[in-house]
Amino acid sequence: MRRRPRHLTIVNGRPPWREDFGPDWTRFPIARLHYTKTTGLWTLYWRDRNLKYHRYDPLDPSPESRTCSTISMTEPTPSSGANDPLI
Repeated sequence: MRRRPRHLTIVNGRPPWREDFGPDWTRFPIARLHYTKTTGLWTLYWRDRNLKYHRYDPLDPSPESRTCSTISMTEPTPSSGANDPLI
C-alpha cells in the first residue's frame, strides 16, 4: 500500500520468482481509494491495462476506507493459492 494525502494505492505484491531479477518483491498497483475532503467520502477506483484509474461504479463512496477495502500492513506469505481465504 502506498499512502498519499488524498489517496491510498493498493498494490499486488509477489515474492521474487527468478534469481536473475534479484531478491526484491514485485509490486503492481491494482486499485486506489481516493478521499474527497469536502464530502468526507472514500471512493474506489480500478486500474486498466493502460495504467489509468476508473471509478468502480458497483460500490458507492463510503465515509470509511475499510468499507471499500481490506488492507494488510505486512508482507504477504508466499502460498500456492489453494487454501487462501477469500478477502
